[in-house]
Amino acid sequence: MTGIRLTAPAPGWSIDADVVVVGSGVAGLTTALRCAAAGLATVVVTKARLDDGSTRWAQGGIAAALGEGDTPEQHLDDTLVAGAGLCDEAAVRALVTEGPGAVSRLIGTGARFDTTEAGALALTREGGHHRRRIAHAGGDATGAEVSRALVGAVRSAALRTIENALVLDLLTDAEGRTTGVTLHVMGEGQHDGVGAVRAPAVVLATGGMGQVFSATTNPPVSTGDGVALALRAGAEVSDLEFVQFHPTVLFLGAGAEGQQPLVSEAVRGEGAHLVDASGTRFMLGQHELAELAPRDIVAKAITRQMRLTGTEHMYLDARHFGAEMWARRFPTILAACRAHGIDPVTEPVPVAPAAHYASGGVRTDLWGRTTVPGLYACGETACTGVHGANRLASNSLLEGLVFAERIAADIVAAGPQERGPEPAPERADGQDPAPAPVPLLAAESRTAVQRIMTRGAGVIRSASSLAEAAERLEALGRTASASGTDAEDAAKDAVPGVEAWEATNLLLVSQVLVAAAREREETRGCHWREDRPDRDDTAWRRHLVVRTGPDGRPVVSRTRDAAFPPVRPGAPADPAGPTDLPNHPAEAPQEPQP
Repeated sequence: MTGIRLTAPAPGWSIDADVVVVGSGVAGLTTALRCAAAGLATVVVTKARLDDGSTRWAQGGIAAALGEGDTPEQHLDDTLVAGAGLCDEAAVRALVTEGPGAVSRLIGTGARFDTTEAGALALTREGGHHRRRIAHAGGDATGAEVSRALVGAVRSAALRTIENALVLDLLTDAEGRTTGVTLHVMGEGQHDGVGAVRAPAVVLATGGMGQVFSATTNPPVSTGDGVALALRAGAEVSDLEFVQFHPTVLFLGAGAEGQQPLVSEAVRGEGAHLVDASGTRFMLGQHELAELAPRDIVAKAITRQMRLTGTEHMYLDARHFGAEMWARRFPTILAACRAHGIDPVTEPVPVAPAAHYASGGVRTDLWGRTTVPGLYACGETACTGVHGANRLASNSLLEGLVFAERIAADIVAAGPQERGPEPAPERADGQDPAPAPVPLLAAESRTAVQRIMTRGAGVIRSASSLAEAAERLEALGRTASASGTDAEDAAKDAVPGVEAWEATNLLLVSQVLVAAAREREETRGCHWREDRPDRDDTAWRRHLVVRTGPDGRPVVSRTRDAAFPPVRPGAPADPAGPTDLPNHPAEAPQEPQP
């Protein structure tokens, strides 16, 4: 354990549970529902409302071998190719073999996917897929439908939820085992101020960290809170250098910052073309799949063409779809484009890459267990090894489903755990010895972090750009330390609160990302080093594992090869599988809901 925590008031209240799930996307709610169905007292903590996470922004769909002639083996092959040599094949095999059943169970929960006239699931293609295997809902509103179904199931099951709550830090006992979390409930929550949920199992499903960059498809809540918490708790993270920049994000101007509208890869899957200002399809000849190449390849090609032509964006041309198809298949994207004065029915859509998805995160095994006993991670917060150096399109929702079920299986197999004695009143958080508080960044430093990261660690990186980013992030950290030692400055610049905690989390995950990117001296997947343009399997077909040292600085190490070491030597490897949970629905595919 690091003994490092955010500067925050001591918890003023606490509640007990068997499991606390932090996050309300597909990963978190699936885990919570499965644990609750097995009779475990389960609490869901979420930063905003239950339906405000990243899941609802997912447009394209969920990938699984559901179509005629498709197989899990083919899905595995496409995933391994996209992952550029760093996927954990065992994790991918679990994903693709358990995926179809997990989607069927999601349908059983109430999710309604688009169907053909014959009543079968309507499937599309996206980048990197050689078959149509993307199930979608509402045309291009898959995440919203998945979120609706799961939130409805959570409310029907009367799970205890704490909304509008930012998780702060992990609680542990003297042996370093998880005992719960501290959290701050904002104005509309069930409690006021800082409190604690005491539980022997904590599941981090807090989503991504796209807000470390100025322009991202991620919502404002995606500030890397789960990864930062895990690092402070002593957990290992991996593959954080592999940030996927979505190739086709609606270009709103060179100075646009914050969440940007996504133009789903499914638009290209249905036949849209990438062109430059002259109308030339520049992806032809660059990859066998042209516009449907894996995302890292498309993002790099767009960036190269922008450099070559001296422009700030390229275009996505789907005028040949016609008005009816745009309205039926992509109503969300059509509305977003028109809201910004662009009509894709009659003109090409300006697009440019923007930060989209973190392929790395808190390192886990095949059952979601991290290097800290009792702490699990799932979804975009986690690094299961499924994505390798570049996520295959629409594997993210599937990963959340499959590994959420696996985490629930592991927790249920362990049975109810003792919560230990109540902490002494003067140590209401249960920690001993008292951890060192992390000096907080001023709230306005969030923008500074984002601009540093965009300039130095964006789509294109180099030794010099990353060194500059590291130096500037270090300087920001020193300002926090300075204010933390000066009472007047601390009161003025870094008052404990949501904005300061988020900025501080962003700084930590940014420093770890940059440290890993500096270490990996090659180009692989979505990590593009212009000074090291070649992929080097001999030296670099291995993972970078990062932990936080006692001084709060990142400590980077390399694995011996592409395989991850065990998260905890001696931990049981084969708990009951997902199909052994109580009240498990039938494995046979169910009829999709119209």
